[in-house]
Amino acid sequence: MKRALVSVSNKENLVPFVSGLINLGYEIISTGGTKRALEDAGLSVIGISEITNFPEIMDGRVKTLHPNVHGALLCVRDNPDHCKQIEELGIDFIDLVCVNLYPFKETVQKEGVSHAEIIENIDIGGPSMLRSASKNYQSIPVLCDPKDYDLVLDELREFGETRLETRERLAAKVFRHTARYDAMIADYLTKKVGEQFPESLTITFDKVQDLRYGENPHQKAAFYKGMNPKYSLANAKQLHGKELSYNNIQDGNAAIEILKDFEGQFAAVGLKHMNPCGVGIGESINAAWDKAYEADPVSIFGGIVALNAPVDVELAEKLSKIFLEIVIAPKFEQEALDILTKKKNIRLMELDTTLNANTALKYTNVNDGLLVQDMDTHSLKEEDLRCVTNRKPTQEEMKQLLFGWNVVKHVKSNAIVLVKDNMTIGVGAGQMNRVGAAKIAIEQAGDKAKGSVMASDAFFPMPDTVEEAVKAGVTAIIQPGGSIKDQLSIDVCNENGIAMVFTGVRHFKH
Repeated sequence: MKRALVSVSNKENLVPFVSGLINLGYEIISTGGTKRALEDAGLSVIGISEITNFPEIMDGRVKTLHPNVHGALLCVRDNPDHCKQIEELGIDFIDLVCVNLYPFKETVQKEGVSHAEIIENIDIGGPSMLRSASKNYQSIPVLCDPKDYDLVLDELREFGETRLETRERLAAKVFRHTARYDAMIADYLTKKVGEQFPESLTITFDKVQDLRYGENPHQKAAFYKGMNPKYSLANAKQLHGKELSYNNIQDGNAAIEILKDFEGQFAAVGLKHMNPCGVGIGESINAAWDKAYEADPVSIFGGIVALNAPVDVELAEKLSKIFLEIVIAPKFEQEALDILTKKKNIRLMELDTTLNANTALKYTNVNDGLLVQDMDTHSLKEEDLRCVTNRKPTQEEMKQLLFGWNVVKHVKSNAIVLVKDNMTIGVGAGQMNRVGAAKIAIEQAGDKAKGSVMASDAFFPMPDTVEEAVKAGVTAIIQPGGSIKDQLSIDVCNENGIAMVFTGVRHFKH
């Protein structure tokens, strides 16, 4: 009679699966809570202690770490010496293993959980059994995912055994499963001891979905989420529209990142190709959207909109009049949904964009490598600024300078942003020189540039950008400072009555 070892924390579809094995002639070995669940369902189960001839000890910490278990799993069945040893020791084969692990991730995420409880949810015996059996996948099918139960039962019924290809795929899944598990434990303990950049980095992500394609149609792609995806599109609820594309996800993420810098204010972001085309703040979310739209009504066509307040009927009417790929908001009133869902292709995503949540690290892949850094979460207050010109900014100019600074950090370098009346009026992004970015922003602003303020993500290496600002009618500038030629730019400002403040911080974004 064949034997199956079953020990699971996730008991989804457990009873039907084990019933199927019993009907196929399997004897079932089990432990602890799994054994009780199967017996409560009226199934016959052999306790693990009957196999090891040793009691479960230390509150169940030690129960399966025994030669009668691992010998039965690791024995190479076409090796005569292995088979002779197992026979001499009176060890019987185990022919199938079904194990999943203590809920470590769920435990870590519990509110108010203690360190002691987290440590108790580090599984030792489970990974050991999975690894032993998977090493011997030539002979043993190993299951760690309830989604595979039907596949294995179907093959056992049809062929009397599982196919080698299936066993190999299941083994690969097991080692991904245990690697993910160990990565989560390593992440928790590494953070607990304050190691930010350890000597080796193991991170784990779970697939959300396969994507139709990547950045371009000839590229394959998938979307994965991290361990704690609160402020992430992976955690958003899609209310309408076709599935997100690779580029949608990139753009949507960039849009919600901008919103984080406007906590406590009504803010609206319009975005295309990872750069904001319009950002506005106002006394209501409707007023904020009006400003974001007015900032660049051309570029927003086919763009992404992110809002940090619910969408009501009035706003839905406005949004419905233009072609948008995605609207992201913390909530959509039912009447607003009725309006927006008339548009077949618009994607409506519900996500709490009011969360004050910052990802600790940013990962950027390069060829066969990974760059890791802190997220750029630096925030600026008026008292952090140093005025370097004869004229100081007015209170209104200061408000606009801080607004511009919050936007320019999210624009690809070299970046120049012009703002006026709580809205962007010109955005120059991703240029090879700073004066080029300034000319683009000024051209976009047109006549509105007069009386606006300018934000630059990095210092001016030459006074030429300030000279362009003078010609456009800019009245105040915010920039990091730090160039060996800062004084040249300061002199131009003083000669033309422009106020300029230094932040001492730059915001490169590559």
